[in-house]
Amino acid sequence: MNRHDMKKRRKRLRLKRVFLSIGILLTLALGYMGYTLFQTYQAASSTYNDMGREKSKLREEAVTFLKDPVSILIMGVEDYSTGGANGRSDTLMVATFDPKTAKMQLLSIPRDTRVEIPEKGTLEKINHAFAYGGKEETIETVENLLDIPIDYYVTVNFEAFKSIVDELGGITVDVPFDFTQNSDDRVAEKLEFYEGPMELDGREALAFARMRKQDPLNDIGRNERQKQVVQAVIDKLASPGTLFKIDELADVVGDNVETNLQVSDGISFFKKYTSFNSSDIETLTLEGTPEYIDGISYFIYNEEELEILQDTLKNRLNHNKTSSSTEN
Repeated sequence: MNRHDMKKRRKRLRLKRVFLSIGILLTLALGYMGYTLFQTYQAASSTYNDMGREKSKLREEAVTFLKDPVSILIMGVEDYSTGGANGRSDTLMVATFDPKTAKMQLLSIPRDTRVEIPEKGTLEKINHAFAYGGKEETIETVENLLDIPIDYYVTVNFEAFKSIVDELGGITVDVPFDFTQNSDDRVAEKLEFYEGPMELDGREALAFARMRKQDPLNDIGRNERQKQVVQAVIDKLASPGTLFKIDELADVVGDNVETNLQVSDGISFFKKYTSFNSSDIETLTLEGTPEYIDGISYFIYNEEELEILQDTLKNRLNHNKTSSSTEN
């Protein structure tokens, strides 16, 4: 074998080693990616709980996410004071989504709204429903109030909310006025908020959304801040950089979130509606006034305005039939 042939042979061997190394690295990378995706899917799948129901009692037929207009009840649950047992729903929001228009409506229900709790048959604050019967009782109470079917639900505890915001790198909100609010930590810290745009981490975002006593609009002002936070989170979730944080987000979600939405539904949503952001969300308001009854502070909704709100939601859901709860 001459020198020229030996050089060619050594060159081929080097190329083989390079390709072999690349092949091994690709195999390891694909294996790790597959393992990570499997772990992520497993973590996210642990959030699923269909409550043993195929549809709302106010639906004649079941609806399909991303095919039909649907409603989603979002419950922000304060459960650390009860050791993880049924706490109270500190935040109640109803979202409707129409897949044809790719538009969402978002309604925040004041937690002190005076309604009948089906489980007790008494008029109480709506956030008591979760303490009495968890998500099932809360769903029924909200359905009775708004006279619309609740197709899907999501419960998120405070720890999950803070962690999600932190994993997203924080959010930007527009603070309406200067105020202070204690953090929800066991050793509370006074957090300061200043009028104008502010970058908030998870702990600050929770305090911003929860503050009520210093707001001249009371529950109404609080609800507006909550909707602002949800819109900011949606914008972050829809950003391209979130793709690289799916694993971390899935870990947070798996431990602290429960829903009857499938993992595949969420993936399909962001694949189909890549440009969806807060500008596609119309915010709605339940009109009413604060009032003391027997020494207890309630939010008393305006019945005429409630009927208008019910019609608005029904039209978005293509649900124009009167429910049995209204007929009785």
